[in-house]
Amino acid sequence: MGLKDRLIPWLAGLLALGVGSCRPRAEQPPPPPPATLSLVAVGDILMHQDVKRAAALDPAGFPALWADLVPLFQGADLAFGNLETPVAPATGQPGQPFQFNAPESLPAALRASGFTVLSTANNHAFDQGAKGVRETLGRLRAERLTALGTGEDRASAETTQILEQKGLRVAFLGFTDLFNLDLNRRATEPWVRRMDLEPALLAVHEARAKADLVVVSLHWGNEYQHQPTKRQRDLARALVAAGCDLILGHHPHVLQPVEQLEVEGRKALVAYSLGNFISNQDRMYRADQFPVAAGDNRDGAALRVRFEQRPGPDGRASLVLAEVAVEPLWTENNWGAPTDRREIRVIRVTAAEARLRGELDRLCDPVEGPKATPDESLRKKAILEKQEYLRTLILRRKRVAEVVGEAYVVTH
Repeated sequence: MGLKDRLIPWLAGLLALGVGSCRPRAEQPPPPPPATLSLVAVGDILMHQDVKRAAALDPAGFPALWADLVPLFQGADLAFGNLETPVAPATGQPGQPFQFNAPESLPAALRASGFTVLSTANNHAFDQGAKGVRETLGRLRAERLTALGTGEDRASAETTQILEQKGLRVAFLGFTDLFNLDLNRRATEPWVRRMDLEPALLAVHEARAKADLVVVSLHWGNEYQHQPTKRQRDLARALVAAGCDLILGHHPHVLQPVEQLEVEGRKALVAYSLGNFISNQDRMYRADQFPVAAGDNRDGAALRVRFEQRPGPDGRASLVLAEVAVEPLWTENNWGAPTDRREIRVIRVTAAEARLRGELDRLCDPVEGPKATPDESLRKKAILEKQEYLRTLILRRKRVAEVVGEAYVVTH
């Protein structure tokens, strides 16, 4: 057989395999991006009388008090806060100092703002008695808000809440380590879940087997102390070892550190205290008259976390912490101003700083300044006021970073 006779079958085989074709191969589609889950968490939602008054005086109601945060809440898959008040206008008494009650409009306002999960296990849970617990749960349920750590009976209070987002299962458990009034009597009556270590660890362990992510809400620690207690640290380590991925702490009314813990090969994030979200505390504080610590109750934090599904060493996919950021918050409060209109608002500090710097640049510009405010004396007054407020915001941002941890705080 000649060379030509041998080449013809060989070329025919190549053509059959498509090797000799000039047609482009179809490109393989890129792999889908990993599944992610985002959560935003804030601290104590306190219903002081002036907070309720500020909401009543604003046509937009409660959402106006934290309008700056609404895009953040609505942009997250889950948004959490500690509801430190019953919502029991029908069965309870009007709120008073140290014994709270919220108006019926609050749950709908929280839901409209983007909140999805609320801790109701705290030292004010029984402020309006057992009936108040039941009414609060009914009103939250009507607005599709998930309550953690309280129930119409003990079994429901101690039921792990599992929410599904993007095909991922998130388990939430809520506990309180503190009571002002403990009305837990019969297991068939309204109940608030206490932090009892062994049952809590068992519940976390069981939740780990059912969910992709386990989140624990915990009302603990000492009021007005920036450092977690030994008990807080011991509880955190035990919960992480049992299977917890994220601990959201509250109660001290001031911020405490955010830390990443590794215990027995497991990693988790702990926010020991997210401080107050909204309150009337430290209402008299002014940066030009008081030391910086006198404003600590008006500092808050919006903890932003993002988890991403990644393959583990065994090849199985699991959610891992991919991003952590803390946005400093500040509660503006016009207490003492010569007006009857009470104004209390929570703002995002970094964004407010940027806005103020832009306004100051314009007012100080020799061309743009007179255009914005032709009267020179009024312009000078506005510049001084904005400079003073900018100083306040810078002080508060630095204070938050000092307490929470520089590495986590958003600065731009």
